[in-house]
Amino acid sequence: MRPLLALSTAIDRLNERVGYICNVLVLLAVLVSAGNAMIRYAFDYSSNSWLELQWYMFAILVMFGASYTFKRNEHVRVEIFYLFLSERGQIWLDLIGTLFFLIPACLLLSYLSWPFFVQSYAVSEMSGNAGGLVRWPIKFVIPAGFVMLALQGVSEVIKRIAALQGYTTIDAKYERPTQ
Repeated sequence: MRPLLALSTAIDRLNERVGYICNVLVLLAVLVSAGNAMIRYAFDYSSNSWLELQWYMFAILVMFGASYTFKRNEHVRVEIFYLFLSERGQIWLDLIGTLFFLIPACLLLSYLSWPFFVQSYAVSEMSGNAGGLVRWPIKFVIPAGFVMLALQGVSEVIKRIAALQGYTTIDAKYERPTQ
């Protein structure tokens, strides 16, 4: 079990780093958005590349932020079942849901989105907008984001199995959102 827990720790560290980058991207996206709006209203000037850069940063935040959110146990749950289970039952539900739903869905979506990226890369696809950005890098984010989420799923499965066998303890508590 030690090698698997080491793998889980490595995946967690990777997603922590990705999460840090996503946190920085939030600030950058806000600055680009505010700067773009100020320039547009103050100088009556706009740039499609800056608008697309905002879209790219948001797409990266969503696709890579999902694995970071999952690692932090802050993702959406079907709490109608989850809240009525014991801690061990919650661990089992997490394990089954991750193994049979999350990981297969992520791998399928990554597989299906890969040709979308490859085709864009092969033709060096550019934005249809004047002054727009290259499209293939952002299309790579789709399969990569799903792979990252699947990897975090593998890490969570390892941790849940280790917890069920008594090798480790995990905080499986879920706090219902107050909004």
